[in-house]
Amino acid sequence: MLKVAMISKWHVHAKGYAQELAATPGCQVAGVWDADPQVRSEWAEELGCRAYERYEDVLADPQIGGVAICTSTDQHPDVIIRACDAGKAVFTEKVLALTTVDALRIRDAVLRNHTRFVISFPHKCNPAILRAKELVDAGELGQITYARVRNVHNGSIADWLPPHFYDRALCGGGAMIDLGAHPMYTLCWLLGEPESVQSTFTSFTHRPVEDNAVSVLRFPGGVIGVSETGFVSQSNPYTLEVSGTKGALMVHNTLQACCEATGNEWKEIADLPEKPDLPVRQWVKAVNDGVDLPEFGIDQAVLLTRVMEAAYQPEAAQGAPMR
Repeated sequence: MLKVAMISKWHVHAKGYAQELAATPGCQVAGVWDADPQVRSEWAEELGCRAYERYEDVLADPQIGGVAICTSTDQHPDVIIRACDAGKAVFTEKVLALTTVDALRIRDAVLRNHTRFVISFPHKCNPAILRAKELVDAGELGQITYARVRNVHNGSIADWLPPHFYDRALCGGGAMIDLGAHPMYTLCWLLGEPESVQSTFTSFTHRPVEDNAVSVLRFPGGVIGVSETGFVSQSNPYTLEVSGTKGALMVHNTLQACCEATGNEWKEIADLPEKPDLPVRQWVKAVNDGVDLPEFGIDQAVLLTRVMEAAYQPEAAQGAPMR
């Protein structure tokens, strides 16, 4: 039985992660910590667990085997490295860190402590996207030339995002580093490591960070990937499009493809894989079974931070090289 402590309720997904963990076989939410005494007290009462006054008390408790990190991103290096050094398994919300330097510090801690580490990349658990990757990897589309992912919501125009999500010091940016993380890691999952990133960010609602954003990633061989995101779009479905020299596919509400396997006609692909558990649930099983999950592992987490750092560089307007 993995006993987990929730670390901060800062992130909008913190409550959902706690619910997922509580419902996962082999797991118990045994404690919570938050810098705000009222938040941690009320959350502990809601979950029926202990409220830790100090983060170091969580790390010192031998009964706690893992921590779920939901702090602001700027705190990730400190809380994750300390958790690794204390021998705790780590599940973290994306992104890993605001800079590549800090991401590599976390990686060092994960590796030297043999930490069971998982980052939340839930779109890798979408059956339609999984099947799309199978088609790409099998060469059904030929050589890939272009991919585009659009992932948006109305959080800024409907005003349901918390104010701290617009704090650059805490978050590192706005829509791209938050919601845009999903297109970014999906593009890297499909296409590999990019060479450079070019970005256009705007603030439609005049907040301190971008709420409308596009990044264009250049991959080896002239392949282009486009990451689109924003908090100012209404009723836009998730979109994945991939084009190659022998075919194409798209995911909106369903997966459709046009390639040799479909008779070179656009057809819906209905034979999708079974939906995997979300990363937070897979983390519990991996810790209990003593295995790693490379698709959600530290190297993929570091790559996302590298891409994001390039996307936010001042020179990204002309195309910032990866670091």
